[in-house]
Amino acid sequence: MQQPIDSSTGTTTDPDADDTIDLNLSEELAAAFIAPERPDPGEPPRPPGRPDLLDGLAAWGPVGTDAGPFQLVPVRLERDLRLLADWMNDPAVAAFWELAGPAETTAAHVRAQLDGDGRSVPCLGVLAGAPMSYWEVYRADLDPVARYYPARPHDTGLHLLIGTVAQRGRGLGTTLLRAVADHVLGHRPSCARVIAEPDLRNTPSVAAFLGAGFRFSAELDLPGKRAALMIRDRSLRDVL
Repeated sequence: MQQPIDSSTGTTTDPDADDTIDLNLSEELAAAFIAPERPDPGEPPRPPGRPDLLDGLAAWGPVGTDAGPFQLVPVRLERDLRLLADWMNDPAVAAFWELAGPAETTAAHVRAQLDGDGRSVPCLGVLAGAPMSYWEVYRADLDPVARYYPARPHDTGLHLLIGTVAQRGRGLGTTLLRAVADHVLGHRPSCARVIAEPDLRNTPSVAAFLGAGFRFSAELDLPGKRAALMIRDRSLRDVL
């Protein structure tokens, strides 16, 4: 049985876990995830009348990290569903995301965001040309989580899982969290804070957020878990 991970960082409680499941991608498939600096022309357009609540996330482009170039690529179910469903059926992921089962279980979760009002954008995290994580970038101030903390306009939230087992427990979650949080702040001038709510019991997860420049703000009683409210402030990002 694999060690549980938190949905926000993908970190395990056992850094010495020896799971070595490898994701072997064909050259053709890998090339499909080397995201361009411009939006994918095959990306379905935003439904007419739906506002752009996350400032054109699809066009943000890559960001440099110590682990290589990283980009958030909005999910396309016809391309990504099999990979996402495989990750969701990993027992360590399923323990927190609760989306194990047939692919349609994952599809329904993602489709609700794709067909929704634009407050949440599901993305693949593509590192050095290979998809290795799943992210949800969402407007926390417009999300039900805003009922549980003193939300501010344009607060942006992050959910994360690292799907590639070999990438877990190496500090990669911290690296990517810092990079993505700063990417959000860099592209959303109206956003003063990036927030997350990892399970309070997952000490390695909370430590990953602290290492990424988030501060612990409060404990939240959310449906299904007691969470640590983690905040990365625009005003403090140069000192944390």
